[in-house]
Amino acid sequence: MTMMMRMTPAQPVGVKEVSILELIEWAFQREKVSIEFDQLRASMPGQLPGFGMEWVMIERAKLGCRVDGGGRSDPHPDAEAVADALAQLPEGVGGRRMALTIAELARAGQPHGWGAGAAPQVKPRAWRETAHGRFAETERCGLVRYQSRGKAREVEARWCPITIENHPRDEARERRAYLLWWSALRELRDTFRVYGGLTGHRVSEMLPEMKPWTIGK
Repeated sequence: MTMMMRMTPAQPVGVKEVSILELIEWAFQREKVSIEFDQLRASMPGQLPGFGMEWVMIERAKLGCRVDGGGRSDPHPDAEAVADALAQLPEGVGGRRMALTIAELARAGQPHGWGAGAAPQVKPRAWRETAHGRFAETERCGLVRYQSRGKAREVEARWCPITIENHPRDEARERRAYLLWWSALRELRDTFRVYGGLTGHRVSEMLPEMKPWTIGK
């Protein structure tokens, strides 16, 4: 009798599979790592501007340590790898600004906002409190003249300045920002999956929903 067995790749002992978002949140929440743009650049004189995340990850994989060999030794090497990768995030997915956004959200354990489909609301720009309650602020906008009982009369015309919250334009901007954040996470995920550079973690394919606003529609 012949038995068929499915062989699956063995997971290296001590290596934990995580999503890229879980890895980043672990690095900034538990390991308290920070992004050091200038320190990484100073450690590689003559290398700029021709190196990127791939170069950093390849060198880390070769050496098994941080490229510059210096700095703080407290954080886990994988947490430092996350910080180094973020420091070299390509401009096409947001560059330094996006790196800082990712770090800030990771520390707070929050995903990037996308508007959550809130309905637009029209509200007065300002309010005033009176003895009779709270009223919307109004401004003078001219005079209205009219005839009444044979006499010419005029009355002050006023209008209420408004603001529109959750404007569709604002929602579209938030969704574009979310997609850029998602693209940056995908870039980081693919870099770690292709070039390695981690000692205690393996990055899975998992990513946050690309367009969460389409769920349920």
